[in-house]
Amino acid sequence: MNRILNGYCRLLDALTALSLAIMVVLVFGNVVLRYVFNSGLMMSEEMSRWFFVWMIFLGAVAALQENGHLGTDFLIARLPLIGKRICAAIAQTSMLYVSWLLVSGSWDQVKINADVTAPVTGASMGIFYASGVVFAASACVILAVQLWRTLSGRATEEDLVMFTESEDLAKLREQEKHAAADAAAASPVLER
Repeated sequence: MNRILNGYCRLLDALTALSLAIMVVLVFGNVVLRYVFNSGLMMSEEMSRWFFVWMIFLGAVAALQENGHLGTDFLIARLPLIGKRICAAIAQTSMLYVSWLLVSGSWDQVKINADVTAPVTGASMGIFYASGVVFAASACVILAVQLWRTLSGRATEEDLVMFTESEDLAKLREQEKHAAADAAAASPVLER
């Protein structure tokens, strides 16, 4: 199942990169058209906004799969393994419930706005709100798999910490680990 989810997230990463590339072309092209040719694409702003929303929601799915969301392990790191499992199960169950609420609310918005057209492109506004459905449904699947791994005991201790620290703090801790390893390696040499 992890292989399928990882492949799905690689696809989402590619779609996120494609969305970003299209946004850059639309915005930059519109700037050039306005300042050089005194014209522009009316749909550029609307389409860029839509691609931005889709890019954010698709990227959030990939971040959830990789436990890439920011957080702190101040309390969790000090708990025994069973405490980490209980906290992870509570967090995953809570997030699963919130994701279900987001699925149902987003789906209602898609149905409500299916006949509403966007002002410039004339596309259905349901497409815009479908980004929430895709995110929340994907999050439900990922969280259900993570919860099953937690409850079945297959999650490792690292899996139970469901977020990433800030990059600066992670670098600092990595440097501390290397310094401790270097000191431990040098210690036997000094004793000789």
